[in-house]
Amino acid sequence: MVFYNAMLPAIAPPHMVGRVSGWGWGIGYIGAIVCLALALMLVQAEPPPFGLNAEDLEPVRATSPLASLWMLAFAMPLFLLVPEHRAGVRLREAIVRGLSQVRSTLALLRGHREAARFLIGHILYRDGVNTMFAFGGVYAAGTFGMDTQEVLVFGVALYVTAGIGAFSFAWLDDRIGGRRTVLLSLAGLISLGVPMLLVTDSRTFFALGMAFAVFFGPVQAASRSLMARLTPPGLEGQMFGLFALSGKVISPLGPLLVGWLTFAAGSQRAGLAVVPVFLLIGGIILWGVREPGRGR
Repeated sequence: MVFYNAMLPAIAPPHMVGRVSGWGWGIGYIGAIVCLALALMLVQAEPPPFGLNAEDLEPVRATSPLASLWMLAFAMPLFLLVPEHRAGVRLREAIVRGLSQVRSTLALLRGHREAARFLIGHILYRDGVNTMFAFGGVYAAGTFGMDTQEVLVFGVALYVTAGIGAFSFAWLDDRIGGRRTVLLSLAGLISLGVPMLLVTDSRTFFALGMAFAVFFGPVQAASRSLMARLTPPGLEGQMFGLFALSGKVISPLGPLLVGWLTFAAGSQRAGLAVVPVFLLIGGIILWGVREPGRGR
């Protein structure tokens, strides 16, 4: 994913960075839904196709090679059709250079303060987004008593609205900038996330969840496009490596806090209350970032 994201500045014209990032994210959500539908057909078919043995759970296990074939098939257009600039460095030399540049990559941030500030904010709000993504189904089942089928329907609905949001905000990203698009998305996530933790009716929760997911795709796609705009030419691999690191460096913290607070308060609502806090603090840090060509 580091190399995939690092291609964005090279393949997208400067005035279309937001749209290419948003369209890519939106298409990814569509692909996930279609692949999930195929997997469910494989698992639930009676009798199981291709001579699979249901007693040994072979239809369930077959979803892994299905996902692998799916990724291979839809990666081929990238591998075969997208041109790439070659640096003329041999593989072994590239690996040695890469290992030796780990420290210097972190030192890069000293000369790129706007990127450093953005990555710090990204660490926090991305952990909030990831935590909500990981625990949304658990919360729906534990607090509202949704069964497996209802949680599945809820998950598919979220992917649909997330895809719609990613497509819709793609134009907005190029118009007002990635920073403002992320801030707008964070505001939407917070303003809808808090009521989701307070409502007691499952239908209201479902509706709020679908509206909440509209901002899921944009906050991720616009973060990627903002990183592309903040990246100096020639440093795409290193900067997007830091971007990937910032998305994972404190990733255990959100789930850990959710677990502790849920246990201490005896309530999943109290546990997931950390999510809006992460989003808010990350947004405050991002507020001071200056996006190239757009100011603060």
